Amino acid sequence: MLSQYSRQFAAQFSNQLKRLQSTLVIAEHNNETLSPITQNAISAAKKIGGEITVLVAGTKCGPAVEKLSKADGVKRVLIAESDAFKGFIAENVTPLILASQKQFNFTHILAGATAFSKAVLPRVAAKLDVSPVTDVIGIKSADTFVRSIYAGNAIQTLTANDKIKVLTIRGTNFEPSSLEGGSAGSEKAPEGNYTSDLSTFIGQELSKSDRPELTSADVVVSGGRGLKSGENFKLLYDLADKLKAAVGASRAAVDAGYVPNDMQVGQTGKIVAPDLYIAVGISGAIQHLAGMKDSKTIVAINKDPEAPIFQVSDYGLVADLFKAVPELTGKL
Repeated sequence: MLSQYSRQFAAQFSNQLKRLQSTLVIAEHNNETLSPITQNAISAAKKIGGEITVLVAGTKCGPAVEKLSKADGVKRVLIAESDAFKGFIAENVTPLILASQKQFNFTHILAGATAFSKAVLPRVAAKLDVSPVTDVIGIKSADTFVRSIYAGNAIQTLTANDKIKVLTIRGTNFEPSSLEGGSAGSEKAPEGNYTSDLSTFIGQELSKSDRPELTSADVVVSGGRGLKSGENFKLLYDLADKLKAAVGASRAAVDAGYVPNDMQVGQTGKIVAPDLYIAVGISGAIQHLAGMKDSKTIVAINKDPEAPIFQVSDYGLVADLFKAVPELTGKL
């Protein structure tokens, strides 16, 4: 009988703790379009429990706010519109997050594991004097998290004792939360002078493509150093157009100057988990595998039968890519 009461008490205590949790999700967007990883971050926040607030900082971010106000599970959307947030500079966004934390006393601050969050959240954690928990792939409770370490070769389960938990989550491990069915209220974020003297946004040049965005594509075709030149990537572009796929690259191909670094897949690039991943001329270094091994089906084309990529691939073709890829494109 005592054990039954103990279990009931533990359950009630756990539910009470969940109600006390409150999570701030940092939205990623370009003012008009919401980055898909924000929906993954909201799903992760739901697993923590408690109230979910989303912070949207930008210049004219009304469209992004409108979408988030309908997001399932979100209670509040904080809006910060200012020229200070042009380019989403870390030095300017950080004090805004800290001001929001001070006003609302969030127990968790969370964002997707992207280049943006890797620039911002370590600053936030340092100012709060806490240890950030990065690359979270699972949430067991409000203070216990599962994360990937050693380039994905090991999985660590840890308990964070800090009063405020600062997290980046691996988007490929959480289903995107729906942007329908919710009715979140919106209000202005704490006001202040968030312009930093440390850095200034000058401008940006964005590559444009009719192909899907790399991190959200259902099919990804990636090339490595085996393609030998940037011109030869046209073989992959033709194949990708047939498959309606995004095109990625290994770090070796990026370092060799074949393609720009926004195409890089891997530990120091973008993390992808498409339904189909086709690796062409990629040996399969551990850093690359860390960025794509969660793909549902992996196909490898490489002339070296001993290439490490074949150890993780579902289908492997030992062949000259300059013959195999055009033939595959022709068959499609």
